[in-house]
Amino acid sequence: MTKDELVTKIAEDAGISKKEAGAALKAFTGSVSGALAKGESVSLVGFGTFSVSQRAARTGRNPQTGATIQIKARKVPKFKGGKALKDAVN
Repeated sequence: MTKDELVTKIAEDAGISKKEAGAALKAFTGSVSGALAKGESVSLVGFGTFSVSQRAARTGRNPQTGATIQIKARKVPKFKGGKALKDAVN
């Protein structure tokens, strides 16, 4: 499902215009991104939890040249699905 398809589905299910649904989706993703940037987690009971995970520095290899490179430590976003979401998928 693309972002446009998601906006259309939200608009239909909520009985609002696509413009309002697009604004709501943009506000949601912006809020989650902002919270993750601050190092906070966002928990939606039954749906899942968005969080930030720390990835350690490691040694990698350039596949084209075979040269060893050092990959820096960094933070990555993570999502863990909730029980209701897992049950809906299965």
